[in-house]
Amino acid sequence: MTRVKDLTENEEAVITKEVTLSLGPQHPSAHGVLHLVLDMQGEKVLRADPDIGYLHRGTEKIAENLLYPQFVPYTDRLDYMCAMTNNLAYVQAVEKLLGIEVTERAKYIRVVASELSRIAGHLVCVGAWGVDLGAMTVLLYAFRERELILDLFEMLCGARMTLSYLRVGGVRYDATEEFRKKCAEFCRYLPARIDEYEKLLTGNRIWIKRNKGVGVISADDAIDIGLTGPNLRGSGVDWDLRRDEPYLVYDRFDFKVPVGSSGDCLDRYFVRIEEIRQAVRIIEQALKDMPEGPFNVDMPEIVPPPKQDVYKNMEALIHHFKYVSHSFSVPEGEVYSVVEAPKGELGFYVVSDGSERPFRLKIRAPSFANLQALDRLSRGAYLADIIAIISSLDPVFGECDK
Repeated sequence: MTRVKDLTENEEAVITKEVTLSLGPQHPSAHGVLHLVLDMQGEKVLRADPDIGYLHRGTEKIAENLLYPQFVPYTDRLDYMCAMTNNLAYVQAVEKLLGIEVTERAKYIRVVASELSRIAGHLVCVGAWGVDLGAMTVLLYAFRERELILDLFEMLCGARMTLSYLRVGGVRYDATEEFRKKCAEFCRYLPARIDEYEKLLTGNRIWIKRNKGVGVISADDAIDIGLTGPNLRGSGVDWDLRRDEPYLVYDRFDFKVPVGSSGDCLDRYFVRIEEIRQAVRIIEQALKDMPEGPFNVDMPEIVPPPKQDVYKNMEALIHHFKYVSHSFSVPEGEVYSVVEAPKGELGFYVVSDGSERPFRLKIRAPSFANLQALDRLSRGAYLADIIAIISSLDPVFGECDK
């Protein structure tokens, strides 16, 4: 910093030299391996350049060398906080290519699984956001409820995070009566806990000061950049694929799409809190209206036999072996399938050449698209505001880097 004489004798102008600051990639507030290159003048940010790729593992190329069912576990590792919606976007794409429609019961089970995943993802977002800005308690509370969701997942499919539960043609296991009972209990329990989060954060003067008016983006700019999900709705854009381009059975449920107005970090927080409440409403309706019946399509070439039959029936064992080793062929063509994931619109573009493996697979990851807004959101902000802005975007680098 240097001082120079201004035009008047008694005044001095302060000139601050520009500096370049590296934030991350090993930084507790970077939400993963994000390297942020900041051009700064004093405490003010002039430009923010996200440097990604530290977690790149070639997921899309790997898909070209795997049978269609074999790629489902790789989708778990995209947004690893919300594995169910990753599974859903991929299997729906393959089902579109095959021209099949899953059973009614499978649709309802998928809705319940996806909305539980949405709640789990938003809980991590709000909890980590609080820690980033100095509010430790809310993370402990949020993980308390998230553990209950992971218990439900374990009851549903035996896994807690990397689930691989959804399969082409349906789901791996039925939703038992015990699961439905525990899930209904969780839905009755959660609203009061959300009120606790709001008591800790919503009226907190420090929380408001750190988020209100920070990271503002207009509706037009949000659309131009490609923001989706809560980050888009926080800017006042009333768009949700579950309602506007419904898939599964979302058009049968009564729920609201929360929308902000200011486009700042605080609005993005409010949208996520309300989305948790609305997810509870959707799950309650899905559990109540879930029909009886099969949870997989009746197509032996697409769905493997029940596991208990494999142990005692030779035909089932042969069928299982052929499914695992050769899978099934998919008609030649191309398709794009998109779902409303917790972080935004998650899409899979799949090209088939008629074989048992995808010819080409492209993932439209919401975290990758949302991260494009970081420079626009950060310009003119203070260095301390960058932490709140990153938290409000809620990026996960498993899907960003792919």
